[in-house]
Amino acid sequence: MKTILRSIHYLISHKTTFIIWMICLLLHISFNLMAQNPTITFNKEGEKLNSFISEQTKAQLLACKSILNYPKSVERFYRDKGYKLPWVEKGNHSRQVAPAMMILDCVAQFGLNRDDFHSSELVYQQVHVLSEQPDMLGGAQRAIFDVLLTDAMITFMNHLHYGKFNAELTPVKIDEGEYGDFNAVLALSKLMESNDFYNEIARVQPSSKEYTDLQKYLHLVRGQYLEDSYEFPEKSVRKMTINMERLRWLSASQNPGLLINIPAYSAKLKLNDSVYVFKVIVGQPSSPTPLIESRLTSLTSIPDIKMPAKIFIGELLPNAINDASYLADNHYAIYDIRGKMIDITGRKLLQIKAQPQLYIAKQSLACGNAMGKIAFHFANNSNIYLHDTPRPKWMLLSNRAVSTGCIQIEKAEKLAGLIFTQDGSSAKIALMHAAIVNDKTIDFKFNKSLSIKITYLTCEMIDSRLIIYPDIYTQDRALEMAMYGYERLLASDKKINSRREVFK
Repeated sequence: MKTILRSIHYLISHKTTFIIWMICLLLHISFNLMAQNPTITFNKEGEKLNSFISEQTKAQLLACKSILNYPKSVERFYRDKGYKLPWVEKGNHSRQVAPAMMILDCVAQFGLNRDDFHSSELVYQQVHVLSEQPDMLGGAQRAIFDVLLTDAMITFMNHLHYGKFNAELTPVKIDEGEYGDFNAVLALSKLMESNDFYNEIARVQPSSKEYTDLQKYLHLVRGQYLEDSYEFPEKSVRKMTINMERLRWLSASQNPGLLINIPAYSAKLKLNDSVYVFKVIVGQPSSPTPLIESRLTSLTSIPDIKMPAKIFIGELLPNAINDASYLADNHYAIYDIRGKMIDITGRKLLQIKAQPQLYIAKQSLACGNAMGKIAFHFANNSNIYLHDTPRPKWMLLSNRAVSTGCIQIEKAEKLAGLIFTQDGSSAKIALMHAAIVNDKTIDFKFNKSLSIKITYLTCEMIDSRLIIYPDIYTQDRALEMAMYGYERLLASDKKINSRREVFK
């Protein structure tokens, strides 16, 4: 005690040294108090008094990094905001936080999983405290709430626009800044100033009719039925959500184009306000048609190459008789003089050999052994074509997954004519028809390329009814498990089966 008194007496006797010592002591105490409880308070004018808000935000960004879905995106958002906390600013509680929390309550109506949005941490009790008693929450609590809500909204927009399981634009790529046609960070910055937060954030989802119809129906189902009350909604919801996810993987291009749905065996040509539907044949499960987004650039009339009679008789027929797979392996097809494709058997080959002048052989560049009268060209890495069918009767089959991977389409000439008309090159229709009649191979380029999207959708809305198609490539289950989780999916299946037993 005597030592402390002597020190104080010494400092008092040296006034300048004493003043410096007192300032350092007060600063040390202030820093310690703020470190223990860096609360953000508001004065009567609503101005923030805590000058360490940026440091607190940076600390929570670092602390929460491992639980954020898009940590780098969240960091970019706060860096652009000067590391302020926009959600907990006074005045934002009702304008932005309330609709954001309402969105998190109804993500299931958009086909998303609530567990992806920090459901345990973002609770209404915190919102109430922020609104009614803001001084009760410390700076760390406010920063955590703000950071998690930012991540939840960025996650919501990215999952809604691109999908969670997009193989091309994965969440990791998006978080690194590899965007497609949408940047959730910039969008959220603009939304913070919006007076219609809920409706504007919902607009980031796909606007295609296929997606919109499913989303509206899902919203209706979620609103009218309890999720565990009826067998119909429970099974249908899963089917709708996985197909909405697939639709999010498509580009946002709304230009008129050709949409081919593999499980439906159908193609829809969308030109202005009209939609034309065509039947298609797709790849069998052993050689499935790939999912592709590209653009139709041209077509070829009579794409198959006619073999000279000398080669047909001297080489092709002997090889085909000796090797049953020779024709298929080399993409050959045999036609009669009327242009009808012949189904080949060993016995039929001997008949053809006896009268070869009644038959011709053609070779295609791909797609099995024939492409018919027209082949449409579009860039892809799978070497597949969209082409006419040489077997029209196949279009009457209920299961039309019978090709080697290429897509055969009915009424190929009609499709070509519609594209030429839309393209502003109607004069080419007569030229194409003449080439087909005269068995001439001619390339016709489109003035404007047309988008083509080959999709795999196992359900869609038609005339306000949910139509479910066969999962011909058995792809639904894997996506269901990814979206719902194995245990949840298994429990749901058991629930459905138990209801079936009750109603037997």
